[in-house]
Amino acid sequence: MTDPVRVRFAPSPTGYLHVGSGHSALANWLVARRTGGSFLLRIEDTDVERNRPELVDNVLEMLEWLGLTWDEEPVYQSRRGELYADAAAKLVAGGAVYFCDCTGEAVQTRNKAAGGKPGYDGFCRDRGLEPGPGRAARFRTPREGRTGWTDLVRGEVSFANADLEDFVVLRGNGNPMFLLANAFDDADMGITHVIRGEDHVNSTPKYLLLVDALGLARPTAFAHMPLLVNEQRKKLSKRRDDVSMADYRARGYLPEAMVNYLALLGWGPADGVEVRPVAEIVEQYRLEDVNASPAFFDQKKLSFVNAEHIRALATDEFLARSRPFLTRGEPAAHALASLAVEVQERVRTLAEVEPMIEFLVDDDPAVDEASWTKAITKGKAVPEMLDATIARLEALDLDAWTPESIQEAVAAAAVDAGIVNAEGAPQLSKAQGPVRVAISGRSVGPPLWESIAVLGRDRTLSRLRATRLRVG
Repeated sequence: MTDPVRVRFAPSPTGYLHVGSGHSALANWLVARRTGGSFLLRIEDTDVERNRPELVDNVLEMLEWLGLTWDEEPVYQSRRGELYADAAAKLVAGGAVYFCDCTGEAVQTRNKAAGGKPGYDGFCRDRGLEPGPGRAARFRTPREGRTGWTDLVRGEVSFANADLEDFVVLRGNGNPMFLLANAFDDADMGITHVIRGEDHVNSTPKYLLLVDALGLARPTAFAHMPLLVNEQRKKLSKRRDDVSMADYRARGYLPEAMVNYLALLGWGPADGVEVRPVAEIVEQYRLEDVNASPAFFDQKKLSFVNAEHIRALATDEFLARSRPFLTRGEPAAHALASLAVEVQERVRTLAEVEPMIEFLVDDDPAVDEASWTKAITKGKAVPEMLDATIARLEALDLDAWTPESIQEAVAAAAVDAGIVNAEGAPQLSKAQGPVRVAISGRSVGPPLWESIAVLGRDRTLSRLRATRLRVG
């Protein structure tokens, strides 16, 4: 009987949760949920100078928003200093490390003089320095052989030990480096599968050497997820690219859509159906099916996936999810309810909902200048179309103010204005542009006939007349 799978997501509180770290967290969570294992959370907060507690809150909040709930209390490395000190003492006692007083400047100067490659040159390896202030502890990397592993994503990976520098495990102030804390914690927490980003590949042989030197059990499996890149195929950057998970939430992306899309980065379901419930992704996800090649974070595709998930919501759920994005409060909620189905079919994000229905709330809706130019300034027979529409809609009784009757009236107005095809039939695609801009201020929105029906006879005619006056 195999041991239960235990995986961990280990963020550092020096940055917010972004799509790259979210991708790694999701891979761990999916594996845990598929296998019935445990998804653990470890906060790697040993860098006291750079840690920002509010970023821990951001990470926890965003994981909960995504639905990536963890199974045990989070582990904070800042509270485990004594354990790392004991591990470091074991390395010292076993001769696995030595002490070094070289500064970075000294190493660079020697490398430049010798014409050697960058990195530490082993200067203190055999000097026999005792521990002391300002002296770092470096791992005595073997000079022979190779260190490697079987990666579930990348296959066989190995490094010549001679190409690995003697890396620091304890800083000059005695604080543990990331690698030492990482290797010790994984063993202490019983982590069976180490699933993380491609940027950790080069540090994995050092991790394994440390695990062996400490006499700890190696994890059962490793998987290094593909690098996420932007449209220029450059690695996603927090400074350059739109990667903040909180920003996507604020812009109206659904958490289940974000999870769905992140899962597709480097992976695809066997049946080819990409947009699907998270539960189905859990059933199908396999690390062995993940492609090692860089994955393009395509915001257009994310918006498509999000739109599909929005359309899959029940109407009541759509209304409830939209409510936090309605800055106009109850009037906007009431207006949305009247056109919920029509709006739900057209928006890509929940932040697009209110602009779709604000013309129903505002007495004098703002006019989008680009829409005005296209439909009014450059439109065909605009004065005639507005005059004819006003006349036709004035003739409609209140009890006939329905989407069907309104469409018939505007079609007749198009004929009156001469906006017809060769057979004399109305060209509604051209005729309705000025009408839509007149009532809503925009050239896109919910279906026009339903919009006019909800807006009401008096407000519709008032806006048409105001636009006619502006046209002159």
